[in-house]
Amino acid sequence: MPVNEGKLDRMIRVVLGLVIIVVLAVFLPGASKWWALLGLIPLITGITGFCGLYTVLGIRTCPVKKQS
Repeated sequence: MPVNEGKLDRMIRVVLGLVIIVVLAVFLPGASKWWALLGLIPLITGITGFCGLYTVLGIRTCPVKKQS
């Protein structure tokens, strides 16, 4: 999978994913805690640097490497 996320985008996704997981796991009651797993989506895309939605929409936030 090619990387299509820039460094800042990846950092924001990792932090956001962790915040979602922690906040929902702590503040949701009982069986509703499984909603915290939604935080895995931005966390995994931030770690891998690949976003499938970006591919579909033709978006790239990573800098283009110049070929010599």
